[in-house]
Formats: sequence, C-alpha cells, structure tokens
Amino acid sequence: MIRPHRVLHAVQRLRPLWPHAVRALVAILSVVPPLLHTTVREATADQSLTRVLQRGTLRWGGDLQGGEPYVFRDPQEPSRLVGFEVELVEAVARELGVAAQFVQNDWSTLLASLERGNFDVAVNGIEVTPARASAYALTRPYASFEESLIVRREVAPSIRSLGDCAGKRVGTLANSLAHHILGAEGGIRVVLYEGVDEPLTDVSTRRLDAVLIDDIIARRYLPAHPDLVEVLRIPGGSYAMALRQQDASLRNAISAALDALEQRGELQAILRRWGIALPGKTEISMPAPADTALAQQVSLFLRAAGVTLILSSVAMVVAIFFGALLSIARSYGSLATATIARAYIEVIRGTPVLLQLYVLYYGLASLFAMDAFTTAVLGLGLNYAAYEAELYRAGLQAVPKGQVEAALALGMSRWVALRRIVLPQAIRTALPGMANDFIALLKDSSIVSVITVVELTKQMTITAVDVRSWLLPGILCAALYLAMSLPLSRLASHLEKKLSMGL
Repeated sequence: MIRPHRVLHAVQRLRPLWPHAVRALVAILSVVPPLLHTTVREATADQSLTRVLQRGTLRWGGDLQGGEPYVFRDPQEPSRLVGFEVELVEAVARELGVAAQFVQNDWSTLLASLERGNFDVAVNGIEVTPARASAYALTRPYASFEESLIVRREVAPSIRSLGDCAGKRVGTLANSLAHHILGAEGGIRVVLYEGVDEPLTDVSTRRLDAVLIDDIIARRYLPAHPDLVEVLRIPGGSYAMALRQQDASLRNAISAALDALEQRGELQAILRRWGIALPGKTEISMPAPADTALAQQVSLFLRAAGVTLILSSVAMVVAIFFGALLSIARSYGSLATATIARAYIEVIRGTPVLLQLYVLYYGLASLFAMDAFTTAVLGLGLNYAAYEAELYRAGLQAVPKGQVEAALALGMSRWVALRRIVLPQAIRTALPGMANDFIALLKDSSIVSVITVVELTKQMTITAVDVRSWLLPGILCAALYLAMSLPLSRLASHLEKKLSMGL
C-alpha cells in the first residue's frame, strides 16, 4: 500500500528537476507539430497513387514506332496492342486494381511528356542510367538487355569492335544508352534514328556502316535482313518504368506489384514468352553521361543552323528551277505536257511533305539509295516546286497577251518572245512570293529530321533531353531561326515596295 506521506516526500525530492522537465516538454512540443505537419504535407502532395486508384486507370506512355516486341499492333487484329510491355503493364494494373490505358508518344520526347503530365508512367524500353535514376522515380528493373553491333556480312571481318568504327557512320536510337556509348567512344559519326528497323535498312543499302542497338531489337528485326550479321555484344543494362520524382507512392506501388508478379512467376512467364531476359541481380556498370551545359552546345546549334541554311538554299534553287519548268509546261506546253505538269502539281500539293520524304528515303531505297542530305534537298525542292509553279503561272498570266502578239508580229519566235518579253516581267511579279516561300521553306526544313538529318530543330530536341530543359534550347533555336529569316523578310518587303513603285 502506498502511503501519502511517502508520495509527498518523493515529489519534494524531484522538485529541482521540474524546470528541466518543463523545458524538455516544451522542446518536444515545438518539434513534433512541424514533423507531423511535414508528414501530412508530403502525404497530401504525393497523391499519385490515390489519383490513379480514384480514376481507375493507369495511363502509360509508349511509342508504337518502337515496335515489336515492346508494344505494337496485333497483325491479326490491328485494333489490339500486343507486346511484352503491354502484358507487363496490364499485369501491374491488375495488381493495383485498375485498368491500363495506353498513350501514344514519340520515344524521343517520352520523358518530357511524362514530366508534362501526359500520362502516369513511361514504359517503353526506358534504360536505367545514373542520369535517369537521379532525374526520375524509376521502379525496380523488369527486364535486361545487351547492346548489339551489326554490320554487313562482307565487312564483318574488318569491324569486330567499336574501335574499328572510328570514322564510320554508325546508326542508333536517339537518347538511348547506345547513343551515349557511341558518343563516349569518340571518332564515330553517329546517325540518330527514331524507328528501330530504319537503321538496319540503311546498313543494308550502304547508307550506314554499322548500327548499335539493343539485342532485343536486333534479334527481332535481324532475320529480315539476311545480308547483315551481329559482330559484337556489349554489356547493356536493365529496363525500368519511369515516373515523375514527386510520384513516389505510385512508384512504390508499381515496384511492389512487380515484386508480387515475380514471386508468383508471372513476370518470368511474360518475359519468357517474348524471349526477354530477366533483370540481372548484379548492377552492370554503365557510362555516366557527361554533365552537359547549354553553353557547351552552342557550337552544335551553330553547325545545325548552317545545315538548315545550306539545305534550304539548295532546295529553293531546285524549287525555282523545276517550278519554272512546270509553269512553262502548263502554260505553253502541249496538251500532254500541260496535263502531266498539272497532275504533278496537284499530287504534290495534295500529299504531305513528310510522306514524300518517307517515300523518297525509305520507299525507294531498294532502287536508288540516296544519302539523307540529298534526299532532303530533293524532297523539299520537288515539293516547293509545285507551289512555285503556281506562283510563276500567276506571273505569266499577269503579262498582257498583246505584248506577246506584238513580239510575234515583229518576227520573234514564241520561245524568244517568252524569254525576252514575258519571263522577265513574270519573275519580277513573282519575286516577293518567292522570298516568302523561302522563309517558309527555311522553317519547313525541320521536318527532314525524320530521315536522320540533324538540322536546327533536331539539335534543339537532342540538347533539350541532355540538359533536361526545353525552354532555353527552344529560345536559342528560335533566335537562330529569326536571325536567318528576318533578312529574308526585309528583302521581301523591299521587293514589294520596289514593285509598288513600278521598279
């Protein structure tokens, strides 16, 4: 039994310690609420998993152009997507109790679109690199790969390593691990692609000397190119799903779902079905990308601007010359010639220039394999020729017919009358429009990046991925386009002013 006088005595003995106890309590109370507030704030900020669960769908981004075996349309049922990553994401979504929803996005801008919030997770052969691990919330790896060096059979004895590729044109996918490996090797002329089969086609047609790609891609597409052979395997790495850094709760849930799938053997079954290797248990050392600053890329921007200017200028010369021929053929040629010229103009103006570039570069590769720059010049030049032809035709029609009749009455032939009387006046009328078309061509040249030409806009996208910023590279790119187009705009205004004054 506790006696009251003993309790009072104990309290009196502890009285000197009371101030210390009070100060300790005050200190605890001053620390705990902020901690609780921080925890609540973090939990409130990271609503990624809650958002997916409430929505009932896991939106994942990928690129169908990446093709088999990642994600592609079922040949037997084109409305359905298949691929080992399709099965993997659907299995993860089932673990989370939601449905998977695919979002198409170009592979080269997949991570930029992820940061923009176009989808919850990027799943399309995202390679685990130190730079990506620090910039994004990566899940645990779900598959592994190696890099494969592929060349034509007749040159295989002379190319057995990356060192043998010095000075040669080697293709690969932009912003991939292979891209970094080739860049670190030095001395190799790297050609960047967005599709997986196109570089193999270019090696077959001798537009490339070799290609370095993931072995998963090589094993799927190499059988369609019997003239090519794999000469080297380089240790690669692992694929992981990428999320925004602040979406840690969703990343953890997806990683836990992958763990559960592996424990039940479902992950192994999916990868085995598609011939994909499980992620390695030991981390493979990868080359860390160089710490790239925008200032270091300025020289690359200037070189790409030079490519843009030269490409546009030569293409405009082609357009002017061929457009003039089309216009004369349509206005003064025979019925058959005029019909052919009219048909050409309508077909070219009625189809996208992107499609025309694809047909010229890839579609006709088996007949004549032009290099990318020549194809770009011809593609843009032949496309703009159709528009120039209509511009010149308007100029020809602006010349009064009486002048031609007077020239013929003076004994000139029709060709001499056309050359000395009509064409000078027609060209003078068309000059402002030609200057405007050149400005448009300068900007449209950005489209030729689809056939591996690294012009100004393509360089901007490469730099934006390297420095993880689209704003400053975009501003620099726009400044260079303005620097090239403003003098042309002033020239067009000057010509219009001169013409309005009667020259």
